[in-house]
Amino acid sequence: MPRARLWRSTPFRLAVTFGLVFFLTFVAAGFVTYQFMRRELQRSLDSSVADLHAVIASSDDLEDLIAMVDAYSRVNRAREWVFCVFGADGRQIAGDVSTPPLPDGFSTVGSVALGLRDGADYRAFSGVIGSNRLIVGRSYAATNRLEHIAFLSFVWATLVAMAGAIIGGVLLARKVQRRLDGIAGAMTAVSHGMFDARVPLRGNGDDIDVVSGQVNEALDRLSALMETMRQVSSDIAHELKTPLNRLRMQVEAAISGDERGENVTEALFDARAEAGQINATFEALLRISQIEAGARRTRFQSIDLTDLVTSVGEIYAGVAEDSGHILSTSIEAGALAISGDRELLTQMFVNLVENAIRHCPPGAAISIALAREGDSAVVAVNDDGPGIPAGEREKVFRRLYRLDKSRTTDGSGLGLSLVRAIADLHAGAVSIRDNRPGVSAEVILPLEQPALKGKH
Repeated sequence: MPRARLWRSTPFRLAVTFGLVFFLTFVAAGFVTYQFMRRELQRSLDSSVADLHAVIASSDDLEDLIAMVDAYSRVNRAREWVFCVFGADGRQIAGDVSTPPLPDGFSTVGSVALGLRDGADYRAFSGVIGSNRLIVGRSYAATNRLEHIAFLSFVWATLVAMAGAIIGGVLLARKVQRRLDGIAGAMTAVSHGMFDARVPLRGNGDDIDVVSGQVNEALDRLSALMETMRQVSSDIAHELKTPLNRLRMQVEAAISGDERGENVTEALFDARAEAGQINATFEALLRISQIEAGARRTRFQSIDLTDLVTSVGEIYAGVAEDSGHILSTSIEAGALAISGDRELLTQMFVNLVENAIRHCPPGAAISIALAREGDSAVVAVNDDGPGIPAGEREKVFRRLYRLDKSRTTDGSGLGLSLVRAIADLHAGAVSIRDNRPGVSAEVILPLEQPALKGKH
């Protein structure tokens, strides 16, 4: 990725923002820790000074006090401690330094005031012992060294943390940006007509993988729609070419007959019938498109599927008998309610029954079966006719697709396309299976849940 693009990328900016927040949080936490440590060191220093002052002050008389101060002064060559004893008259009578007058309690005294050159301040405690005053002090040198070490450690830790945040942010930004580039690349390829392009998946189930999967599903749907459009366009051109040519020939024949003074009424009726068939085909295509667009969902209501299937079976029992077929209906006991468009559902089942009647020879047995499977209702239209080859069972749902053996029968090849569109609108599924012999057209529809009843 070009560096300029990296700097402007959202992942890098998010990484920098996160790094800055982390840095500020680290600095704030370090400052609080540093102040807490300083306070504890000061408390420890005061405690050690007060404890030693108490030890020396425990002497019984002035001579013992002076002896103990002198003993501590002799071993205090590093000048870590200072000791001083003043008499009742204010004159110094023991000690290794000369201190200015100090009030009772703790005081901070500079080394210059004590006549020393090491430059470190001292923490001193002054207290009265009888008529005398004892001053004990300890240098800040050790405390300052610890604070300096802690400060340097904090600075280095801050620099390392900042460097880690920057490096980690850049690496993370590059990694995320590569995945975003994969999404952008797939969308660019699709926009240039390569509908088989897909976003690469990592398989780790993170947010980007989930979004990428959703994008791929959308691209699959888009690819299927484009293939359907291509197939429909091709089928329309192929299927309507013959009836349009036939219509043209009928019109031309009528014109020629009229020029010869012949009666052309029959030819005009044939032309009108041909035009009506072409118009019906386009109306069916438009109806399928409207159903697929979901325009009929506003008409959904609670429907008793048992009553609907029973009605279709009763109405078409006579139609099947007139054509030499036997139609039976098998309904599972109990009401099966679904949410849907009654008119469209009726059309779907009618299409399946008419399709079986049209393509089965006289004497064939046709049945309509309704049963419940879990949270779904299953409606199957079965026959024992010639059947459909396994390789053709999915193709028959394509618009205008017709088996070679059925091209001589009436129909536009849109009946099963309409069935699938209606099933999809109702969140269902339709499939064709081998009935051995014949065909079993099975429709699965989700049942209406009790909590959803009455909402439409």
